[in-house]
Amino acid sequence: MSAAADTILTADCIGKRFGERKVLSAATVHADRGVVTALIGRNGCGKSTLLRIMAGLMAPDHGTVRFRGAVYTRTRLHRLARQGLFLLPADRCTLTRTLTLRQHLDALRTRFGLPPGDAALEALKITHLLDRAVGTYSGGEQRRAELALAIVRAPDCLLADEPFLGITPVDTEVFIAAFRALARRGTAVIVTGHEVPFILSVADTVTWLHSGTTRPLGPPETARHNWLFRREYLGVRAR
Repeated sequence: MSAAADTILTADCIGKRFGERKVLSAATVHADRGVVTALIGRNGCGKSTLLRIMAGLMAPDHGTVRFRGAVYTRTRLHRLARQGLFLLPADRCTLTRTLTLRQHLDALRTRFGLPPGDAALEALKITHLLDRAVGTYSGGEQRRAELALAIVRAPDCLLADEPFLGITPVDTEVFIAAFRALARRGTAVIVTGHEVPFILSVADTVTWLHSGTTRPLGPPETARHNWLFRREYLGVRAR
């Protein structure tokens, strides 16, 4: 299979500004089947903006998004979701607080004809939460429940924005295992975040978002030895 056939989602030469502030100028990133890609950059560099554009929540000023071979200058999340894309946003819970996890799962099964999600619940260690309202969950439990719904959907592509933010080390290990399991079954995964040890431990390849554009750095060990990345991003944390 060719490299092009392995790529399910591409953001190509994306530009975006908010008023006078240019966030992205020429950002390009690929989501490849069976690969976990880490999208890394400093706060405010445009990682969330780029994921939102890739997911169809925001229009770019220029550039295109290619998903499953179709090219878009603007699309919508619901359209891409029907084709196999799932977004875990960083800034809001995607679940309804008054509903239980079981009710969320039942709604997914009814709409998409999905199989039971018992394996996902067990892997994420949240079976005991099935009949509790989401509003009673801790932050980590909410994130696990959101990821469980993503796994049940069996997405072809998962965009996870800051999945390790504000969760415990135990939750983090569960997420890492879940992302690796998704990649093994062929899902293209992109994760963002600043928790460098965790991000690099789950990633197969690293893309650095810096000064509005992107630099593909290759595998984590190669990225760790890139002198500019070490100096400008890792800083004193570089080894």
